[in-house]
Amino acid sequence: MRSRQRKLIGAIFMVVFVIVYALAAMMLAQVTALKVQSGVLRLLIFAVLGLGWAVPMVPLIAWMERRDD
Repeated sequence: MRSRQRKLIGAIFMVVFVIVYALAAMMLAQVTALKVQSGVLRLLIFAVLGLGWAVPMVPLIAWMERRDD
């Protein structure tokens, strides 16, 4: 697969994934973080939910940036 095709597929997947992840994170925040009384725990939950989308993107970005064979 050519680099250009990988980047197109990866970009489409990233947009779809971020939209789905944002909706799931909002749902989890409603269920967990907003019901927690501790401010520190609430901050930790929001930080994990806010940065959690980046972890699955690392392999995808590495795949997108591979050189053509």
